[in-house]
Amino acid sequence: MRILLTNDDGVNAPGLKVLEAIARTISDDIWIVAPAEENSGAGHSLTLTKPVRIRQHGDKHYSVAGTPTDSVMLGIGVIMKDAKPDLILSGVNRGANLGDDITYSGTVSAAMEGALAGIRSIALSQVYSKEGMADAVPFSAAEAWGERVLRPLLDMPNTPRTLTNINFPPLLPQDVKGIKVARQGFHDYSRGSIVKGTDPRGYDYYWFGLHGMLHTPGHDTDLEVIEDGYIAVTPLQLDLTHHESLGTLQQRYGG
Repeated sequence: MRILLTNDDGVNAPGLKVLEAIARTISDDIWIVAPAEENSGAGHSLTLTKPVRIRQHGDKHYSVAGTPTDSVMLGIGVIMKDAKPDLILSGVNRGANLGDDITYSGTVSAAMEGALAGIRSIALSQVYSKEGMADAVPFSAAEAWGERVLRPLLDMPNTPRTLTNINFPPLLPQDVKGIKVARQGFHDYSRGSIVKGTDPRGYDYYWFGLHGMLHTPGHDTDLEVIEDGYIAVTPLQLDLTHHESLGTLQQRYGG
């Protein structure tokens, strides 16, 4: 099996090394094509206003001066054009990608790009419990459980235009309770964190915080699964159509 690894934390991120170790338990045909710099929060953005350059760091190891989406597109369309991957793994992200935060996530968006190309794609993220941990985020849960979570997915038929989002709880491996499949949750951003500051020249600036308020009617989403100490596995689809509204809108427009 040929596996393409990417992320949004950058080619030198600790989580990418964790992902490579996980991937090598599945295959020895591993390719890395990741952003040269951190692109957290880049979402599914594509670089259109400047040229994107590729740099080779070693055998099957590349960085791209662009976004996670750029990396996957160039990985499939240029670097691996004659030997396309069977599987794309994105991560392991430093921090959670839960609920509707996935719409901002470069990690998940890289997997989305893979799904658009018809390749089985999986995003992996390591939740951490304390703000300000920077590169000290512990990946032990992802390291210990990564292969165990991935193996069942590889035997399933690949449904077109879908991907899988995996989040590991902020626990030691022995404290993880298991794996649960859950739907995507959503947050209440009405009390979200926007931090105001003043630069040395006296101009105001704003820094967006990472605080998302849990707001889920039931107790059956990825948010609660992580809070309860389980690994969350969430199937996602690229079709954003609200099918329940189609009939109503067709009536409104006389269709």
